[in-house]
Amino acid sequence: MADRYLSFTGTAPGRFLTRRLGLPQPAALERGAFSGGLLHLTAGKTDLDLAPVLARTGLGPDDTGRPAAVVLDATGVRDVDALAEVHAALHPVVRSVATSGRVVVLGTPPDPADHHQAAAQQALEGFTRSLGKEIGRGRTVNLVRLADAARADAAESTLRFLLSPASAYVSGQVVEVGPASGSGTAAPDDWELPLAGRTALVTGAARGIGAAVAHTLAGQGAQVVVLDVPQAEDEARRAAERLGGTALALDITAEDAGERIAAAVPGGIDVLVHNAGVTRDRRLANMPADRWSSVLDVNLASVLRTTDALLAAGAVNRGGRIVATASIAGLAGNAGQTNYGASKAGIVGLVRSLAPRALAGHGVTVNAVAPGFIETRMTAAVPLFIREAGRRMNSLAQGGLPVDVAQTTAWLAHPASGAVNGQVVRVCGQSLLGA
Repeated sequence: MADRYLSFTGTAPGRFLTRRLGLPQPAALERGAFSGGLLHLTAGKTDLDLAPVLARTGLGPDDTGRPAAVVLDATGVRDVDALAEVHAALHPVVRSVATSGRVVVLGTPPDPADHHQAAAQQALEGFTRSLGKEIGRGRTVNLVRLADAARADAAESTLRFLLSPASAYVSGQVVEVGPASGSGTAAPDDWELPLAGRTALVTGAARGIGAAVAHTLAGQGAQVVVLDVPQAEDEARRAAERLGGTALALDITAEDAGERIAAAVPGGIDVLVHNAGVTRDRRLANMPADRWSSVLDVNLASVLRTTDALLAAGAVNRGGRIVATASIAGLAGNAGQTNYGASKAGIVGLVRSLAPRALAGHGVTVNAVAPGFIETRMTAAVPLFIREAGRRMNSLAQGGLPVDVAQTTAWLAHPASGAVNGQVVRVCGQSLLGA
């Protein structure tokens, strides 16, 4: 459903009226291509050689005074005095960042053995989240923590994503990039087709967000298996035909779902996307047991069961990627969704626990995306005032699109994203709920 308010605020009368009334003034997000260059700043003493990586993003140095992106290297910030350099670097330029522009701050994980460094680096999180909530005009602000502050190349896929239109609805996030590992951080032969020669399986892929994920992964070269329930088999087959992939009709809650998936993809899976999910909303006092169990079974138990089976069978290839779909409802809670919130919070627990073991034992990374208000057929059916609240209660003051979730999933699925593991990335325009 079209966002009429967003369209109205893009007109001269709309800008005048909303400004006079103090109403949100969202800017239409740029999801195509940026015009403008990149401004590289530093705070503190740093040994990070960012220039080669930034040069490969496609954004040349800014010479206009209106940069499309700003990268602040704050990996050398180790005390409160150095935080003044963060202010000094960004204060003069933040207003000049182009509409729908990007600000990325680079830091390091807080050091438990150095409480001054830990305080200063944790301060960067509060700084970036706050700046994201005030910067406006469709601009985003994110923090990337580098575990190895001398290895910029491990963060290349992350920087390419966060400095591109693909990250239009990702703001206020903290992403940790670990050390390079056997799970892969090498650059692909072709950054435009990074998934060429790889097989991706997406559950719940016949429609909605799942269909957008399948389409995006196929567009990046993957051979996609479109999995959905038998009732949606015809729709899944049509989607697979459009993508040049294959369809798999399967109830993901079946006890033998993992074994059947492994048998259907004999060459193994390189990208496994757990997207299938259901809602059965009702307040707990009015929720019968079957509404509880059906949501937990589809959204959480099936993910645990099939992941365990596929890893045990070696059906997820070494260097593979597992991306599960959580939700901000699992992070912040939502009235009438105790079952859904529990299931999506469970996904977060799964990712954080499994990620280090899957990497060590199988060479596979495990991450999650957590969508906020995404414009789908389901949200179009939400009552008007609740829908409008969902759209406006984020720093970008609008709903996201399925492609925003798909692009974030594609970044986590990227063969060069092996240093990104155990992360839960919200695709919510920096929702005002749940930080």
